[in-house]
Amino acid sequence: MKGLTAKEEEIMGFFWEKGPLFVKEMLAFYEEPKPHFNTLSTIVRGLEDKGFLAHKTYGNTYQYNAVLNKEDFSKGTLKKVISKYFNNSYLSAVSSLVKEEDISLEDLKQLIAEVERGKI
Repeated sequence: MKGLTAKEEEIMGFFWEKGPLFVKEMLAFYEEPKPHFNTLSTIVRGLEDKGFLAHKTYGNTYQYNAVLNKEDFSKGTLKKVISKYFNNSYLSAVSSLVKEEDISLEDLKQLIAEVERGKI
């Protein structure tokens, strides 16, 4: 599955949070100046072409819904990052987080304990 631009990910967030939506309903989620209806419609159709959304037809309008849930998208994205930047090594990824102090040693110990207890 293809990746998402920042704008596409923002729009997918609406579907993950709110459920099925008509493009017209999405306009309410934006502050002024609101994007043009046609702009949103184009992005939504692109997301459908990429396989992230599907639609149901109601007369001459479409209600779109997410095909992929946020958790599955997150997992796929993480796998791509680890593959691309860490040579498919989860150990290297975690090691980098520890080295950069993005995860503390105490957090890492807690994570290991949770894995050993089967909570993760």
